[in-house]
Formats: sequence, C-alpha cells, structure tokens
Amino acid sequence: MFARVLITSFSLIFVTLASSAELAIVHVYTGWRDAASFKRISEYFDGKENTGGETVLRTQPDQRAGFYFLVRVTNPAAPLTAQARLEIIGSTTAKPVTHTFTVPLKSGATVLQLGLTRSDWTDAKANPVAWKLDVLDSAGQVLATEKSFLWEKPAQP
Repeated sequence: MFARVLITSFSLIFVTLASSAELAIVHVYTGWRDAASFKRISEYFDGKENTGGETVLRTQPDQRAGFYFLVRVTNPAAPLTAQARLEIIGSTTAKPVTHTFTVPLKSGATVLQLGLTRSDWTDAKANPVAWKLDVLDSAGQVLATEKSFLWEKPAQP
C-alpha cells in the first residue's frame, strides 16, 4: 500500500515538472551583417552555404547582407515546426512591419539567424527603434515572446 502511494506521488510530481517545461527565448542579439561574414572556407570548395549548425532564414533568401536577429531558443519538448513573427518599428515609420519565418525547432537548443535583407533593410547603419519577436505554434498560440525595451510604453505609477 505504501509503495503504491509513493509511486503515485512521484508520478504526479514528474507530470507537474514535465508540463511546466516550456519553450523559451534565451536571448536575442541584433545587428547588421555583411554578406562576407557568412562565407566559410568550405563554401570556396563546394559552393554551398555552411551555416555552422545555425538555422539561417532571410526575407530575401538570395541575399545575405542585412539586419539580423540572432535568437537562441530552448525547447524541452519534442521537435516542432513553429512560426517566428518579428514585428519591427523603424526610424521612418510609427507602425510595425511584420515578417514571418517558418522555423524548425529541435529538442534542446536552436540558434536562429532571422535576416531582413535587400529591400526589407537597406541601411547598414540603421537600427530598429523597437522590435517584438513571438514564437507561435501551428495553431497560432504564442509559445514565447521577447521584445526590446522600447516596444511598449512603461506603466504609469
């Protein structure tokens, strides 16, 4: 009898811990990258882009130079295909511009390079005023969110 209660208790604790593990955006770094910064020595031999294990997604896939969001995501669950919705407010517009990327997330850590290239970001010296990144599941539910400090107006006391 005692063993049955003990096993049931441990099972409940395990289920609670397993369900509390969630997908998380660990960090986001932003900045301009020149096309040459993506070229690795192996590309000179075989002509294929070597991403070094990172998932590189661009608004204009044939262009490498652009403004990038380097995103590290941890996924404690099974691999899934998600949507990364990136909303950006630039210096020339007050309304956010939205870019969506289909991202494969493996179990564990995934490093994403989300690039705004060619006409989507032309100025190497410009930075966004504010940005917000949502990772969505196939049903459109938000799994994780990260945003810049200026994305929303601070609460008034």
